[in-house]
Amino acid sequence: MGTDTTTYVALMGDLVESEGSADVAALHARFNQVLEQQNRAAGTRIVSPLTITLGDEFQGITRSLAAAFEIARHVRFDLMEASVECRFAIGVVTLKTPLNPNRAWNMMGPGLATTRERLNEKRSDRLYRFILPDAPIIENLLEASAASLTAIERGWTETQRRDIEALLGGQSTAEVARHRHVSPRSVYKVRSSGNFELYDLHLHTIRTTLQALDRQFGLEEAAT
Repeated sequence: MGTDTTTYVALMGDLVESEGSADVAALHARFNQVLEQQNRAAGTRIVSPLTITLGDEFQGITRSLAAAFEIARHVRFDLMEASVECRFAIGVVTLKTPLNPNRAWNMMGPGLATTRERLNEKRSDRLYRFILPDAPIIENLLEASAASLTAIERGWTETQRRDIEALLGGQSTAEVARHRHVSPRSVYKVRSSGNFELYDLHLHTIRTTLQALDRQFGLEEAAT
């Protein structure tokens, strides 16, 4: 098997304060379930599946920055449903060893260690971290927007999280109101108190920036 020198994107994650969980077995089962769901849902955007490397950490290899970020967000929201917090690091990597399409193990190359180091900066209050070669200014701007995403998410109530997740998924305010059996005015209040517009602005900024970077790095194939 030859050496793979293609540029990919590493997605790594780490559960926050998992050692303090009251039911470690249930947490681990949920963690496995969420990752398997994303491996199925992401399809060809993932080239080496999200794989638990330690009890509370995972890594995978995706085709693009945009894909990695969307997958991270899905993992984040699925775990939030279970009141579990996870931090993520997304980094551009160039593999110097063969790509492992079955498990995200036994691969080496520039970017992997740096992404892991960024993930392990556990004093950071940001849950989404980015590692971009030769683009430090854009990296800093992305991390600033990601800090805002983190702060807004951590301030949500369960109702705010569910309504905002539905709105981000394409439902209208009227549709969310019907599903909750409340008035549209109630949903608008949730949108406002949950900082939906600001959150959506930062989310759009991160997405469009990552898509532009994918084109720059030749990763546009999976940015759709």
